[in-house]
Amino acid sequence: MTSTTVPTAPLPAAALPALARLHAAFPVVQAVTVYETAAVHAAQLAALAEADKLDDLDADSLAHAEDLMAGAAATLASAGRLDLLGGA
Repeated sequence: MTSTTVPTAPLPAAALPALARLHAAFPVVQAVTVYETAAVHAAQLAALAEADKLDDLDADSLAHAEDLMAGAAATLASAGRLDLLGGA
């Protein structure tokens, strides 16, 4: 099997502002993804806690999920985009 490399050209100058906007938005997109994923995990673990089936490892995982949610929320707050969490 042979591999071919497609050469890339420099971006046109007109594309640079759009690329800059995308680059600036990436931390916000990443924070929303981290928050939403951690929130689902935290809800699953909270259900175990309510059923009195939460072991030590699950408790650590729940604390970690809550830390991830707090960090992501802080990132979004500093970007002025808490609205992306749907009222969180």
